[in-house]
Amino acid sequence: MASRRKGRILAFQALYSWEAAEGVVGKSPAAGSGPFIPEGLLNFSWLETEKLATLDGGTAEFSRLLIQGTIENIAAVDAMIRSHLKNWDFSRLNRVDLAILRMSSYTLMFQGDVSPSIVIDEAIGISKEFGTDDSYRFINGVLDSIRRTLQESENQKQQTLQDRQIPK
Repeated sequence: MASRRKGRILAFQALYSWEAAEGVVGKSPAAGSGPFIPEGLLNFSWLETEKLATLDGGTAEFSRLLIQGTIENIAAVDAMIRSHLKNWDFSRLNRVDLAILRMSSYTLMFQGDVSPSIVIDEAIGISKEFGTDDSYRFINGVLDSIRRTLQESENQKQQTLQDRQIPK
């Protein structure tokens, strides 16, 4: 399994665990605000010993980036997901789908160096492996809608910049 794919699966599993432990409502005791990220989540103490022993540094670092970035930006990520749910209530999302949507939405929103098609393809693959029979269709629809919105926003920014340029 490719290193990035493995990192995404680890991040998905960590985000699933975080949500199951109701991490969204937890607050950092040190900072006093924002979601609390347990150290064990980022050092993979929840991972089986055999798997932890074979985890390479690049995969672990990539996974940490996804976990930390998603949780630190959870309000914006969740707002984006909510705005793209058609006839579906956010609170009714199953935890597997929610973890995949959060990780992938974070990547689409904040990691411009990753192709949206790769993000969506990876999310579909993870949902086929861990989700329900219909999860991949649902996740594909939501993420593609988010991708289109972000692309339209970027196009509008570019057009605004072009319109503001002083003619020579």
